Formats: sequence, structure tokens, C-alpha cells
Amino acid sequence: MQGRLRIAIVGYGTAGQAAALFLSAQGHRLSIFEQAPVLGPVGAGFLLQPTGLGVLDRLGLSKPILERGQRIERLYGATPKGRSVMDMSYRDHAPDCFGLGLTRGSLFGVLHDAYADASEIAVGTRIDAIDSGDTLLDSEGRKHGPFDLIVVADGAHSRLRGLHPNNIKRQKLYPWGALWCLLPAESWAYPDQLQQRYAGTREMIGMLPVGQRTEHAGRWLTFYFSVPGEQLDHFDAAALAQLRERVAALWPEVEPLLATIAAPEQMHRARYRDVLLREPAQGKVVYIGDAAHAMSPQLGQGVNMALLDAETLADALAQSPSTDDALMAYRDRRRAHLAIYQRLSRWLTPWFQSERNSLAGVRDLGFGPLGRFALTRGHMLRILTGTKQSWWH
Repeated sequence: MQGRLRIAIVGYGTAGQAAALFLSAQGHRLSIFEQAPVLGPVGAGFLLQPTGLGVLDRLGLSKPILERGQRIERLYGATPKGRSVMDMSYRDHAPDCFGLGLTRGSLFGVLHDAYADASEIAVGTRIDAIDSGDTLLDSEGRKHGPFDLIVVADGAHSRLRGLHPNNIKRQKLYPWGALWCLLPAESWAYPDQLQQRYAGTREMIGMLPVGQRTEHAGRWLTFYFSVPGEQLDHFDAAALAQLRERVAALWPEVEPLLATIAAPEQMHRARYRDVLLREPAQGKVVYIGDAAHAMSPQLGQGVNMALLDAETLADALAQSPSTDDALMAYRDRRRAHLAIYQRLSRWLTPWFQSERNSLAGVRDLGFGPLGRFALTRGHMLRILTGTKQSWWH
């Protein structure tokens, strides 16, 4: 490696946090900028896959993560009438393989506690532009830099991504989003399973055990319900009552758990983007995480991809003679893996979230049998665990 670098990280979500830990461990001088006035997590509970768990293990954070999360052994999805559509067990991929249900707050807390210089993060600082390729400009007109490398990790709705418009191959807002909330899990009958119910392609309910919740006792679940994007901004008391009616009709055992949700404000809204860059790096600027490759949450890989990006970038910097060489190595090492999951996410999403209800019949009849054939089951398990690195091998 060419020596100690001065590096800026824009955004302190999962990608930015992991990059900070890896790069600070290598001795680089970091400046981290976060536009939120108070540091904290954003987003629903999620499923940490073996790939993401491996990155956290390398950071020495396996123990606190496993303590806070909930081990997931199986993904099971069915129609409201009980027809199995998706049934995959992690142990069929490898003997002690599992996923980990986790709240964003738990992951944020573990990563934040591990970063020794967290008190030096510039909060409430929105970066609006990059000057001369190596200097940041914030919304107050202040300059920061110059830097040897700028790591952009400001999420799916990245402000800085637009500074390189010719580099954006795809930037599309998905027409569907989701409503979600956290529910007490004490009475839930499936503590080690991600359970889903599909009613055509217009309605999908999910229940993911996510373990502990920061500053709350007990174990918790993330509940989510697919909703057309335009309805999210108009979700009111009447819409909440309608949602409860639909849940009672589609999945009766879930409806009583919603008793704690009395107001529409208790349901969080989520929108998703499909983002594809031609190149992850432009000069001294490199995009990681959702800023570089946001995708539908249907495959549940966003956090895992962010962790892998941070690890791969740090390794490339450590093993390359120059920053330019490192950024090319980073691109080459992540390209195939990301391309597979972006294409799969784009292809699979309409089968579960879209107005194309005719697809549901094919899905409900075909996905189950595909999961029982050895060849296709192996591919499906690799997709689930985040370990699929090529189309056929």
C-alpha cells in the first residue's frame, strides 16, 4: 500500500460505518460526514446472511451481533390458503449455515460502539458537491479537504451520485414500497423462521424475528406489508383500519399482534430504488453500498452487499500500489457478484410486488417444485445466502 491516506466518508449508514472500521484499522486518517443532526439507524429489520456475518466476524463483532440478533433457520412463504410457494432451510446449503434477523438499531449500535473516533464525526453536515475532484462542499458553503479518496456511502437516494450523471446507467424508483413496524415476539410461533404470505402480486406480508431491540426489553419481530408507492404518502387512520382487515383475512394469526399499533404514525414507510452505475469509481471518488447499487429488498441483500463493499475496498487499498490501482481492483472484485444480484432482484421483484397479478399463478405453481429439484434448489440456496458468485457454477 502507498501509505497513510486522508479519506472522507460521506454517510454513516452500514456501508459508511463498516468502511470506517476497516480503513481506520489500516491507519488512514478519516473524516466522516453525516447529514442527520443525530447519529442513528434508518430502516426496517433485515436478514443478515452468511456473507455479511463473515464480514462482521472479520471485524471481531460476531459475539455482540449474535447476542442481539435472532438466528433464522428457514424461509417459508405460502398463499393465504396454505399452498407452499417458498421453503428453504439454511442447513440444506451447509451444515451450520444460518441467517440472522436483526434490527437496524442493533447493527448500528454494534458498529458505532466499535469505532473509536465516533465523537469526531461531523453530524448535521450535508455534502452537496465535490470541488476539483478531491474537496467536499457542504450546504453551508464550507470546504472540506482536499482528500486522497472520497468514499460516498450516502444511501439509495444519494445526493452525490447525481454529480456524475453520465455514470448513472439506471436510477429508477420502484413503484412499490412497504409499511413496516416492530412487534413483540413473545407469542409468535415461528421464532427461527422468516415467514411470508403472498396474495397475488399486490399483497405480501412478512414476519421476520429480529431479536433484541435497543432500549427495549424482550424479543421482537419486523412486520411488513407491500403497498403501492403512491399510497405511502396518504396512509391515514382509514388506511390503517383497512390494512388490519386485510391482515385478518390473509393471515389471521398475525392480526392480534397488531393490537399495539393504534395510529398510522406507528407504521414506517419505505421506498426503494433500482440503481446501477457504469463504474463505481470516478477519479478519487468511489461509491459503495446503496449509493452504488441500490436494489429491491426482495432478495434481502442490501446490508450484506454494503458490508462486502467496505471489506473489499479496504482489501484493495491494502494490496494495491496506488489508489487508482486499488479502485480498479475494487471494481473487478465486486462486479460479477453485484451484477448477478441486481439482475435477479430486477427479475424477481415483479413476481412478488407488481400489478402483474397473472404472474402469481405461475409463481405459486412453479416456485415450490423448483425448490425441490437438487439442481435448482442449490442455486436458490446460494441466492438466498448471498454466496452466488456466477450464473452456473
